[in-house]
Amino acid sequence: MDPTGPLPGYRRKLLRHPAQVVALAFAAAVALGTALLWIPAARRGPGGADFVDAMFTAVSALCVTGHVVVDTREHWSGFGLVVILALAQVGGFGIMTSASLLGVFASRRLGLRSRMLTATESRGLELGDVRSVLVGVVRVSLLVELVTAVVLSARLFLAYEASLLDAVREGGFLAVSAFNNAGFVLRSDSMTGFATDLWMCGPVMTASTLGGLGFPVLLELRRRFRVPREWSLHTKLTLVTSAALTVFGWVFLTVNEWRNTATLGALEWWARPLAGLFQTTATRSSGFNSVDISQMNGGSWLVMDVLMFIGGGSASTAGGIKVTTFALLLIVVFTEFRGEQSVSVFGRRVAERVYRQALTVALVSLAVIVVATLVIVELTRAPVDAVLFEVISAFATVGLSSGLLMQLPDSCQVILAVLMFLGRLGPITLGAALALRERRRLYEFPEGRPIIG
Repeated sequence: MDPTGPLPGYRRKLLRHPAQVVALAFAAAVALGTALLWIPAARRGPGGADFVDAMFTAVSALCVTGHVVVDTREHWSGFGLVVILALAQVGGFGIMTSASLLGVFASRRLGLRSRMLTATESRGLELGDVRSVLVGVVRVSLLVELVTAVVLSARLFLAYEASLLDAVREGGFLAVSAFNNAGFVLRSDSMTGFATDLWMCGPVMTASTLGGLGFPVLLELRRRFRVPREWSLHTKLTLVTSAALTVFGWVFLTVNEWRNTATLGALEWWARPLAGLFQTTATRSSGFNSVDISQMNGGSWLVMDVLMFIGGGSASTAGGIKVTTFALLLIVVFTEFRGEQSVSVFGRRVAERVYRQALTVALVSLAVIVVATLVIVELTRAPVDAVLFEVISAFATVGLSSGLLMQLPDSCQVILAVLMFLGRLGPITLGAALALRERRRLYEFPEGRPIIG
């Protein structure tokens, strides 16, 4: 039976166009957040915030990016900080929930055989139970944030002589920001003051990594942590690729910046690996920095560009094209090198349609980045490497800056705000739209073989 037939009108529309509904919901939230940050009560001192500043901050918070054009603690009042934190929390919930629910809606549009295969491969996600998805996202998010907030608050209170109220406020703010990969902090220097403190950097890295794995992976790990052989293909790809990218980035950034006295070289030798690991995990999407990004070497910027572009796991608070997309494209390349006819990994054959979708998402994202970089370079005549870093950071919703962001005119800041919105929803909605637009042609054209290379 067609699941869209007997349902009420609004539910039929939701099932037929879920990606559009998600995009409209986020656009409405951006408008509300901009309005709240624009009023005088949201800003310290006389007068209200500049409209572009309010809009940019609202988009950055809701899209859990962390890009800032004003000092968060000095510019915004207590009310403004609450609005920013609420937007980041809603954005984190919304991304994990919407991405999971888009999977629900997509599965309902599949045929019976495909739905059975989906259910088998995504064991434990219960794609047919929308309520379990919502409740699961809320539980996981609140649990990780609570534990992280307790550890950070205790550390701030005991080691940094902060009052109990200030420690709880800053620790809670940082915990929510970390798990949602939002990148907002209540300090002008981000995490540079904690670069050598494992008890501050460790919980932040852990929370941002868990948020970046994605709800389907976290749920499956909770249920089948001790039986890796039963993990789904998605979980295996996410964990293996994430670990490989983290190790690669950690080794490269640590070695490349070891003697740079403006970054890791300014720290004691034993603290440099910690700062290198922290910056690698932050580059994957959280957007915190424990060293001065603007002073890093060109090679480090390039590697960070790649890590930001790839991002984190699907249905997570991280951005980018997602690690599964990157992993599938890499596997397709190796399959071609081996001359094999079908793509397989971890004992599973990957459907052709899946890696075609991965290729589409990657190429469309790359095209958006190239166009935006070209436009901003032409408007500002700024160095290409710095502009590219800002563009990828915005599109991948990371929030790291090469130092150029606050120097850009309002027109370029609006472009980056649009990029944050597209980067937050684009890969998710595009992937869902491609999954829902499956069509079978009743005929085939004769095969042609253009020359490649």
